[in-house]
Amino acid sequence: MDVKRLLLVIPLAVLAYLLIVQWNQDYGQVTPEPQAPAITSSTQEGARQDSASSGGDDLSVPATAGSADDMTGEIPGEAASASGSRDLVAVVTDVLDVRIDPQGGDIVYAALPQHRFSLDSKQPYVLLSNSEGRSYVARSGLQLEGHEGRITFAPEATEYRLGENDERLEVDLTAEVNGVEVIKRFTFERDSYAVDVNYYLANNTEQPVTARFIGQLARDNSSDPSSGPALGMQSFLGAAYSTPEDRYLKVDFEEIQEGAFNNRDVEGGWVAIIQHYFTSAWAPAQNQQNLYYATTDSRGRNVAAFAGPTISMAANGEATLGATLYMGPKVQERLEAVAPHLELTVDFGWLWFIANPLFWLLDQIHDLIGNWGWSIVLLTLLVKLALWPLSAKAYKSMARMRKLGPEMQRLKEQFGDDRQKMSQEMMKFYQKEKINPLGGCLPILVQMPVFIALYWMLLESVELRHAPFMFWIQDLSVKDPYFILPILMGASMFVQQMLNPTPPDPMQAKIMKMLPIVFTFFFLWFPAGLVIYWVVNNCISIVQQYAITRKIEADPSIGKGMKTK
Repeated sequence: MDVKRLLLVIPLAVLAYLLIVQWNQDYGQVTPEPQAPAITSSTQEGARQDSASSGGDDLSVPATAGSADDMTGEIPGEAASASGSRDLVAVVTDVLDVRIDPQGGDIVYAALPQHRFSLDSKQPYVLLSNSEGRSYVARSGLQLEGHEGRITFAPEATEYRLGENDERLEVDLTAEVNGVEVIKRFTFERDSYAVDVNYYLANNTEQPVTARFIGQLARDNSSDPSSGPALGMQSFLGAAYSTPEDRYLKVDFEEIQEGAFNNRDVEGGWVAIIQHYFTSAWAPAQNQQNLYYATTDSRGRNVAAFAGPTISMAANGEATLGATLYMGPKVQERLEAVAPHLELTVDFGWLWFIANPLFWLLDQIHDLIGNWGWSIVLLTLLVKLALWPLSAKAYKSMARMRKLGPEMQRLKEQFGDDRQKMSQEMMKFYQKEKINPLGGCLPILVQMPVFIALYWMLLESVELRHAPFMFWIQDLSVKDPYFILPILMGASMFVQQMLNPTPPDPMQAKIMKMLPIVFTFFFLWFPAGLVIYWVVNNCISIVQQYAITRKIEADPSIGKGMKTK
């Protein structure tokens, strides 16, 4: 296929893609916005669904060989044959809107009012829910000696709301189990996605009683609603654990389904289910021994869980068991305050050691100017300044090759039939003119780790979700809706290529000419924030390379011994 035909086919392919995108926007399937469940279930069907909302499963604890807390006992789940309706407990704070099921005291719904479902939606983003399309709940239970069922609690009210002048909201669910008074308390705080879940126990019997706290995150295999279709690398969706041996251990749902995760009995730690931008996590006390495990329930959901140590209450004694539940965005400062290493759920990939400083710098710039788009522009300038000397060295080598191109072509024509002789003469020529034939590759090689680190940083940073830049760019975390930025990127790449020396091999020259088109095609799907970085970086590189090229071409000492045909 000749170049003219190729130049005709590629625009047609791009046009076809744009038509498909527009068709999907107009007629494609739209993910429905989740709605908060009714506080009161008034129908038999509603009662059945609420009965299953806590999972309808046992909060089982696997045995751990060699542990002082070995147990094969379990807390049976709620019977599936519930008849009649019951009330869910609604709790609303400035950052959370949750529903608690009194049967077991599980959180079966959690919305985040400060994060919208989509850019053009007024509905809050729903992290936890138990609907036909997605089942994702945070369960917590008490393994209480002498009791074989989930505890049915009596809430003091069915609606709680954090007042404008309140900093804390406590929600108590009470029950009495075989002479043991149980208070399950949820403590919410203003501007906090972390909820303290504690059991306060009073043993009113004449016999000692053992108890154990269990925290579970149960999620089905449905797709991540916060991660749209994209080309290239995707955010991880699955479970994660932290132990003293492994600060951040990812376990995908397939491994859970296969039973591949080995139980871990360690001090401290946490367990989470992570997805794009958001996470839920149980963080028990860091000074106690906790058992971490993964399993599946009777509904086929993936369960990532922990069980605290078994404690013994003396006759007429008291005890407190609990953990912290985080449900919210993956903001590093918030996660660090909940548990050590929980901020690692903001997964910047294997180049985290580059991405973390870049994000810190980006965050500092944003604190000064208040716009994430312009913060990316300034970050690009700073990164370019840091790489300026290395880039300048590479551009000088490329400029020399460009100026000496005619002499290199002459050598090729003179010794074209003798490749060995031509290679020898070319090496002599490079040494004489102080040319590094690989020098032109250095800018790309140096920038690629930074580029990949920035990709993960911009992909994972919830701060950029729905963050506007200017004009038509209203969300830096998704692709440019009109593909203007990728086209500008391709154009800048083409201009930069014009400053490079023409490769001596005709086939290689054609490939190089096609690179701007190929890169433009791939960048169509990249987040707008990342494309902004690349466009600005290219523009600065063009200015730098142009200035260096003009200086080299004007230097009479370079190539003064060149022969002419």
